[in-house]
Amino acid sequence: MSSTPKYRLPASAIEADREALLALQELTDYRPVNPEHTVEALKAREQALRQSEEEEVRTQKRLTTVRDEVVDAGWGFHDAIMGAKAQVSAQYGNNSNAIQSLGLKKRSDRKRTQRRASSSPKGD
Repeated sequence: MSSTPKYRLPASAIEADREALLALQELTDYRPVNPEHTVEALKAREQALRQSEEEEVRTQKRLTTVRDEVVDAGWGFHDAIMGAKAQVSAQYGNNSNAIQSLGLKKRSDRKRTQRRASSSPKGD
């Protein structure tokens, strides 16, 4: 199991880390015991972070484009189906089984409108 948390660091924390890296580069006598903490190793990790951030931006732009394509394709399909339903209605009639097979109600199955009873009493 990884000991690294899976939530994203705030941008302010990343910016502070980048500023710390710049400060470390100015320390000419900095010699860490752990090789993962050398300036070169830290610069490599920061570069990997920048590449990941750039890839994220490219991927988000691509996702936006694909979502727009999905919306356009969905509306195109829906409009075509609506046209086909209208064509079936014109060809077979509003009371046909073909209309019912498309998920529409037959004209004879529609509920008739009822007259409303008068709500105000007359002739007091």
